[in-house]
Order: sequence, then structure tokens, then C-alpha cells
Amino acid sequence: MTEMAVAALALLDAALAEVALFAGVMILIGGLDDLAVDIVWRWHRRPDPLLADLPYAPPLRLAVFIPAWDEARVIGAMLRAALARYDHPDYTLCVGCYPNDGETIAAVQAVAAQDVRVRLVLNPVPGPTTKADCLNSLWRALVAHDAAAGRPTDAIVLHDAEDVVHPAELRVFDHHLRTAALVQVPVVPLIDPRTRLVSGHYADEFAGAHSRDLPARAALGAALPLAGVGCAIRRDALDRLTAMRDGAPFEAQSLTEDYELGLRVGAMGLGACFARWRERAGGPLVATRAYFPDTVDAAVRQKARWLTGIALAGWDRIGWGQQRRPAELWMRMRDRRGLLAALVLLAAYATLAGEAISVAAHVWRGDAAPVAAAGLRALLIVNAGLLTWRLWMRVRLTAADHGWREGIGAIPRVVAANMIAMMAARRALAQYWRLLWGAPPHWDKTAHRFPAILPDRA
Repeated sequence: MTEMAVAALALLDAALAEVALFAGVMILIGGLDDLAVDIVWRWHRRPDPLLADLPYAPPLRLAVFIPAWDEARVIGAMLRAALARYDHPDYTLCVGCYPNDGETIAAVQAVAAQDVRVRLVLNPVPGPTTKADCLNSLWRALVAHDAAAGRPTDAIVLHDAEDVVHPAELRVFDHHLRTAALVQVPVVPLIDPRTRLVSGHYADEFAGAHSRDLPARAALGAALPLAGVGCAIRRDALDRLTAMRDGAPFEAQSLTEDYELGLRVGAMGLGACFARWRERAGGPLVATRAYFPDTVDAAVRQKARWLTGIALAGWDRIGWGQQRRPAELWMRMRDRRGLLAALVLLAAYATLAGEAISVAAHVWRGDAAPVAAAGLRALLIVNAGLLTWRLWMRVRLTAADHGWREGIGAIPRVVAANMIAMMAARRALAQYWRLLWGAPPHWDKTAHRFPAILPDRA
């Protein structure tokens, strides 16, 4: 080995030690952060209530908002399924379309012609704008319709064009809206057996977020961000937001208007509820189900939008809240750690690759690779324990929603999730840079599909 190669190998070994220390410390902090959430969740955990125990209450008048741009392939099936499944006497499906999207308009009109509970609303400008802008058009149309009818709608429910709604969802909203201004039910992504690595990693992440994270957040009294689907907002909360926003309760310039709406309503001091109900003991959740992106490119685009809207642009737009309570600061910090987590993942994987190169080079040279310092070895042991716990929780929570086969499958899907997160972080930074230079936000949506076979009715 030449002197230059020896010097390069020494430099590699020194760099690996520094990068490993950085990654190890940051992984430790993140692991302890997750462990603290686990402790909060376990302390406040209660059995999910059953639909048989859902008390009767006079039904509220509900409007389901469904923004739709280029959704001709799924919107008809979604609307027909919702009409057939919903168990509620007083609701309307309000679908927001664009004048330059004739196929989606025709699909909505075909269903509306058969059922008066479906109402088509046209955005005044051609699409796509943003999802929030479409929701604002739906809101203005609803206000005008209520004024003409002389009877106000009590609450708004949000759904996307690919969602499979649960029959009892509106009854659950009815119950909780009496005391809470916001209600969110769980979202359970459907797993495509043909694309388990990509579609399945969404199931793993939502199982953790909607079984553990959001219940812990609600227990701490922090503001509850909405998922954008399977959620309901009381009319008085939207009226207050409308008064503050010149007639537009949804943030038209936001890429994650659902997340921001939850935090803004929380800042007004209004209550929120994460509602986990089950059909029966050990049975399915009352939840929104849908297929999420099943290709790497589509998943990266969607997660880049989430990162841009929450961790970057959302930080600019809503800051850290006015109350600055410890629980609120903690949860917003967790919301915004995605980019830092991607950097730490990159450092960790780079360390693994570098170590493999270093060991091979030392074997070829005929000597041993440097041994990590005692402090670093101790750090790696602690992190290995935290990682084992994290994987066990991931398996357990995924299995609770999707069965043990998918629970075990969550282990290899961690690598796929990490790779997608790193690519999404790079795209999010580029997207945020364009926004800083004045580029208008636009609806960077992915192609959707609706399941051919629906989950069983409750």
C-alpha cells in the first residue's frame, strides 16, 4: 500500500470515528425522545371503547368536504361507497372540482344525479391551486347554501377522493363534537401485497402515529394536528377562523393546511379529541382506510410535501405557538425533526459503508482496523437497546392493526422507510428553496386508486 493510500486510510478511520460519534449521539437523543413518548402513552393508555357503548344523541347536520383535482378514476366509486356505508341520517357530500377538470366533474355529476346528498362545487379558478384553496371554495359554497336554506351545518368532515369511510364514523363524530371542536379518528393505510415495502411502510408509520403518538399528545394537552382525512371540525371553530382569515378558514398558501388548522384551533383554546373506537372487542377500528403511494417516486413526493409544509414552511408560518408550554414545544419539536433525522440517517448509513471499506482495506494491508473508543462502544450498546425496543414497538403496533405477518414485515420495511425519508428530505429542501424565492405553492398530488373489494361493513 502506497504512502498516499495509507494516509487516505488513516483519514477515513479518523472521519468515521467523528461521524459515528455524531450519529450515535443524535440517535441516542431521538431514541430517548421516542422512549419518553412511549412512557406517556403507557401511563395514559386506556382500552378502546366499543360501538355498542356509543350513547345516542340527536344527530348533528354534517357536511363532508372532498376536494378533487384529477380524480375521475376514483371519485365515483368513493362517493357511491360512502353513500352506501354511512350510518347517519343528516349529511351531505360536498365535492370541490375545477372548471378545467371535465372528467372529474362528469364522474361527480353522475352520482349526484342519483342521490341529492351529493353536491358539486366548482372552484372559480382553473386548477390545480392548493388543496386548501379548494376547501375554501367548498366552505364559501356551504355558507351560501346554509344562508339560503336557513339552517346552519353543525360541523365539517374532511376526506380525500380515495378514502374508504367507516359506517360508524359520523356517529363517532356526533358524540365527540358535543365537547370538542376537533375530532380525529385513526387512519389505517391499506397494504398492497405487490408493493409491501413501500405501501406497507405507511401502515407501520400510521400505526405508530395513530396508536401511540397522537393519544400521547392528546394526553399531554398539546394541540392536535389533523391528518386531513377522517377528521371533523365544529362550525363555530371554522367561523372564528373565517373571521380571522378574511373569509377563508383554510390556509390557501399552505402545503399542509390540515396540520396547521389543528394547531391554530388549539391556539384558540378549543378542545380536540383523538377518537379510537372499535366495532367490537378485538375487532377493527372505526377508521379511515385508503391506499397510499406504492412507488418510491410517489412516496418521496408525498413525504417531501409533508416535510416542506410541517418542518420548513410550517415553522415559518406558525412558529412555536403563543403559550410556549413545555408539552407544546416538545410536540412541535418532534413534528419538525424530520430533516435532522434524515441527516442522522445519512450519517449512520455512511458510517456503516465506510466501516466496511475500512475493514476490507485493513485486511488487505494485513493489520486490524482501529477499535472504537470505550465511550463510543458504550453509546452503540445503548443505542442498540433503544433500537431493539423501537423495532418491537413498531412490530407490535403494526400487528395490532394489520396482523402479525405484517407486524414482522415492519422490520425490513424500516430500511425502505429510511431511504424514502432521506430522498424526501432532499426534495423538501429544494421545494422550500423555490417557495422562498416566490414560487407559488401547488397541489403536488399523487395518483390515487380505490379498492376493488371494500373492508366489511360494521
